[in-house]
Amino acid sequence: MELPRLKILVVDDTKTNIDVLEGILSNDYDVCVALNGKKAIELTEKIRPDLILLDVMMPEMDGYETLRIMREKNILQGIPVIFLTAKADSKSEQTGLDLGAVDYITKPFNPALVTLRIKNQLQLKQQRDLLQRQTDHLHELVDEKTADLRKTLKVMLTSLGSLAEYRDPETGEHIKRTQIIVQRIAEELRKNPKFKGTITPEYIENLATAAPLHDIGKVGIHDRILRKPGSLTQDERKIMMQHPQMGYDVLQEATKELHDSPMVRIAAEMALGHHEYWNGEGYPNHKKADDIPIGARIMAVADVYDALVSKRPYKEPYPHQVAVDEIIRGRGSQFDPDVVDAFLSIADELPEIYEQFKDSSSSEDCKD
Repeated sequence: MELPRLKILVVDDTKTNIDVLEGILSNDYDVCVALNGKKAIELTEKIRPDLILLDVMMPEMDGYETLRIMREKNILQGIPVIFLTAKADSKSEQTGLDLGAVDYITKPFNPALVTLRIKNQLQLKQQRDLLQRQTDHLHELVDEKTADLRKTLKVMLTSLGSLAEYRDPETGEHIKRTQIIVQRIAEELRKNPKFKGTITPEYIENLATAAPLHDIGKVGIHDRILRKPGSLTQDERKIMMQHPQMGYDVLQEATKELHDSPMVRIAAEMALGHHEYWNGEGYPNHKKADDIPIGARIMAVADVYDALVSKRPYKEPYPHQVAVDEIIRGRGSQFDPDVVDAFLSIADELPEIYEQFKDSSSSEDCKD
């Protein structure tokens, strides 16, 4: 199959010069002509030539200004520009090269020299284009591989989170519900200028994926405590209060193996901090206010709301509005005020979500 001929745009206001260049080039290339800088800019955008021969001395808009505008409009994108000039002084050449020209051809034209210089620049361009295509292809392969690995990691994290939930008979669909609430709160918080640089779409995706792991430390709690139907003793509660640190230690070790994966790092922060209080009276480390990672502050609200509206062996589910009122009462003491405000903006959505993901053991969850 015959390859398409390369296109050369000749920009010159003198017909004699154009005729000479067409005579030199037309046997090997498709030659397009522009008589001024404005037309050259229009044609460059329209036909995407493979090379531009640009006269320096033109009325109204000279070659330097034409090239400067082309650069500003970002329409060259790898197209080599060779200046045509009768001025062969070093200062003029320096001006053109500083603007991004690749070479100079002086007038009157030497056909052999014109042909050779154009051929060399076109070969360089083709090599650059080939390298760029290969680079783009490699980036595509890397992106595909990264996406596959990300999907695999998400599945593994969700499965690992489910392992903790299976050991705790009280949680039911807790993992799915809190995941949705966390995501919705984060989406609302993103509208708050205070979190503009922190809560990005990528962060929200990582946060929602990491959410199921917030209680992974419960895997290390003995069944007699984890599955106890009644209230815990003081000693049992102390043991239960170790699960945030246990979860963090496991996940923090995993981040090293996964080269500090943001998804796993967020999961570790949530595991450690979702029982911390805004006023510093939570556990395990009595962190307070902004010292608590934002993911953990979001999970704290989602986790408490779900616990309130869910049936437990030792309690019946609270109505939705009662649970919301409890969250409001904790604003500024247990919970980050900004997170509570974001929660309240999505609170009306929750009964429907809970109807979709209600515990099989109870049909009364999240009822007003």
